[in-house]
Amino acid sequence: MSAPTPLEAEAVELIRALIRIESVNTGDAATTGDGETRAALFVTEQLEQVGYEPELVEPRAGRASVVARLAGSDPTAGALVVHAHLDVVPVDASDWTYPPFAAEIHDGILYGRGAVDMKNYAGVILALARAYRREGIVPRRDLIFAFFADEEAGGVWGARWLVKNRPDLFRGATEALSEVGGFSVPLTGDRRAYLVATAEKGVDAATLTARGHAAHGSRPTPDNAVVRLAHAVAAIGAHRFPLVRTPALERFLATFGAARGLAFTDESIDDDLAQLGFVGSLIGASIRSTVSPTVLAAGGKTNVIPATATARIDIRIVPGQSAALHEELTALVGDDIEIAWARENPAIEAPPDAPIVRVLQDAIDAEDPGAVVVPYLLPASTDNKHLALLGIRGYGFVPLRVDPGDDVFAQFHAADEHISVDALHFCVRVTDRILRTA
Repeated sequence: MSAPTPLEAEAVELIRALIRIESVNTGDAATTGDGETRAALFVTEQLEQVGYEPELVEPRAGRASVVARLAGSDPTAGALVVHAHLDVVPVDASDWTYPPFAAEIHDGILYGRGAVDMKNYAGVILALARAYRREGIVPRRDLIFAFFADEEAGGVWGARWLVKNRPDLFRGATEALSEVGGFSVPLTGDRRAYLVATAEKGVDAATLTARGHAAHGSRPTPDNAVVRLAHAVAAIGAHRFPLVRTPALERFLATFGAARGLAFTDESIDDDLAQLGFVGSLIGASIRSTVSPTVLAAGGKTNVIPATATARIDIRIVPGQSAALHEELTALVGDDIEIAWARENPAIEAPPDAPIVRVLQDAIDAEDPGAVVVPYLLPASTDNKHLALLGIRGYGFVPLRVDPGDDVFAQFHAADEHISVDALHFCVRVTDRILRTA
C-alpha cells in the first residue's frame, strides 16, 4: 500500500465528511429531516471555495441538490453529467460493528452508511471538481457535476424534479456517469473485469384485487377472495418469464464465455451463471423480467371471510418487454383478478460500444493492465433513468478495484457497509483519467 497522493487523501476525507452528515432518506417527508440539505450545503461550500458558482436547488425543505458546471475545451462536444446522490437508506445501528455515521477506518477499511452507496463517488467527484478548478485543468467536454437528493425514494425531489423543472442545468448534455457498476469482479486467474451498466431494467408495480362475497368463516364460499388471490400469487411465484438476450447481456456472455469456457446457451445459462459466483447471481437477475409479490392484505377478523383481498407486486422489466409482460401477467392471474398498474418507470439502454466505453477501458488499462470493461444490464434503477428523459445516455461506472472475493454489490443497503481505502484511491485515479479525456 503506497502513500496516497494529496488528491487521493482529500477525496477520502471528503467522503468521510459526507458520511458523517446523516442524510437518511426514509421515504417519508415527515421523518426524513434536513440531512440532504446539510450535505448539499457542504458540497456547495466546497465548490465555492475554489471558484465555482454552484446552484443549490431545494424544491422541498430538506431535499436539496447541487449542480455545477466546468467548461471544456471543445464547445461542439456534448456535456458529460457526473452525478452522485447525497441521501442514504436508514440504518439499525445495533446491527453495525462500528457506528454507521462515524466514518471510521479500521485495517484500511472505511465503514459507514454511504461508503459504497454512494458517498464514495460523491466525495471522489467533489475532490476532482475542486482539483480541476484549483489547477486550471480544462477537460475536453463540459463537465456537469451533480449531487442529487432523494435517489433512494425514486428521485421525486431530486433528479426527477430537476429534469422536469430545471432542464437548463443539463443544457447540452449527451451522456452521464454514475452508479451502479465499475467494481472489479473475477474474470479468470488474476485477471479482472469491471462491469459497466449500459442498461437498466424498467420498474413498475401493480395491485392485484380479488373480489368475492363476505361471509361468516363457518360457511365457506366458492368465491373466497383470499383463496383466489392466493392462487394468483402462487402462479406468479412459480412462473419464469422468458430469457431476453439484450445487447448488454450478449456482450457480458461473450466476454465471460470466452474467458471461462462457458456456452451460455438458453438451456445452460442458469447453470453457467451459477459457476460465476456472486457475479452470476447479479447477471441472473437481469436476463428476464421478474415479478415479486411483496405485500398481501385481506380481512381483519378470523371468523369473517372478507369480500376483497389484495396483493402488491414489484415488477422489473427487461428493455423492450413492457407490453409483453403486461399481457403475460394478465393471462397468468386470470380474468377474475383485477390489476391496477402503477405508472411505469421505463427501462433505459445506452450503446454498449459507444466511444465513452472505450474511454473507460483506456482508464482501467492504465491502472490495471489486462483488465476488461464489460457491459451489463442493471436489474435495479438509478438517477440515470430521469436524465434519460432529456436524451442523456447513462452509464453506471464507479471504478473500484477490490479483492476477488469481495462482492461490492452486496454492500448496498447492508449493515457494516464498507470499502477499502485502497479501492477509493483507485477510484480517484481512474475517474480522473475518465473525466479529463471523455
